Amino acid sequence: MFQGKNFLKEIDFTKDQLLYLIDFAIHLKKLKQQNIAHHYLTDKNIALIFEKTSTRTRAAFTVAAQDLGAHVEFLGPHDIQLGKKESISDTAKVLGAMFDGIEFRGFKQSDVEILAKESGVPVWNGLTDAWHPTQMLADFMTIKEHFGTLQNINLVYVGDGRNNVANSLLVTAAILGVNVTIVSPEALQPTKEIQNLARDLAMKSRSKITIRCDVDAVEKADVIYTDVWVSMGEEDQTKARIKALLPYQINRAMTDKIINKDFVFMHCLPSFHDLNTTVMKEIKWEYNLNELEVTDEIFNSEHSIVFQQSENRMHTIKAVMAATLGNLFIPKV
Repeated sequence: MFQGKNFLKEIDFTKDQLLYLIDFAIHLKKLKQQNIAHHYLTDKNIALIFEKTSTRTRAAFTVAAQDLGAHVEFLGPHDIQLGKKESISDTAKVLGAMFDGIEFRGFKQSDVEILAKESGVPVWNGLTDAWHPTQMLADFMTIKEHFGTLQNINLVYVGDGRNNVANSLLVTAAILGVNVTIVSPEALQPTKEIQNLARDLAMKSRSKITIRCDVDAVEKADVIYTDVWVSMGEEDQTKARIKALLPYQINRAMTDKIINKDFVFMHCLPSFHDLNTTVMKEIKWEYNLNELEVTDEIFNSEHSIVFQQSENRMHTIKAVMAATLGNLFIPKV
């Protein structure tokens, strides 16, 4: 079902396939917790290409690969000539001849698509400007762990609705049958193309898709989710983004609107919820703000499951690598 397949974007997979990967990740998490070896990729060689830096994606792929028995080579922006002195296509052919699988985290979705087409080995999207599929598996795995199901869950995303995480949440929820609401200023709502894609998928799964500007839409949330307001490469938009999105900060006043008092808060991280980073100290200096997309009170509250969500990046990435690269029977879970 998965062997030899790439993992580039959510819409390449059916509801049943995504649910299988989520359940397989839960199974692998139990094996790790019980110290049961699961070396499904013994002696495989995996290349990790990072145009964009990351804590969770790099750590998750590295530990996941090692747990599976594979060898990992990190290739950062100064390590290879990707698209500079050597084309993406030529690089793909070179790496595909040496490695059994390739992870790519970068800017252009077209770059990861070329790697997949030309390398001849499974390629996994660790993030592009368009999609963030490995994050989605971790997110919906976390929701399923917490609630025991994905049925009748209302997920409300608040903030910048026109980034890779918002795109992926909208589409993946539509595939899985999870009700999803995007709450953003009109100028930062998902494109009509993404909205139409999600609505078409929701027709099959019976998911309810809602796009709104008003923060009162959070009242029906079981899950309230946000992301940073300025993504990597968009730093020149910081002032405009803060002005547009400050009314969408997740804070006590907003969460008090939520009817379900057992709601959970999620964030793909990193988060600007305090002054303990260089970036936030600069924001404080220039804009006199102590917090951005979420307040520290909510981030560190009993509702927050962000670190469970973060850990699950490793387990879901492990499931993807094992399922697509492992030359073995993957057990039913």
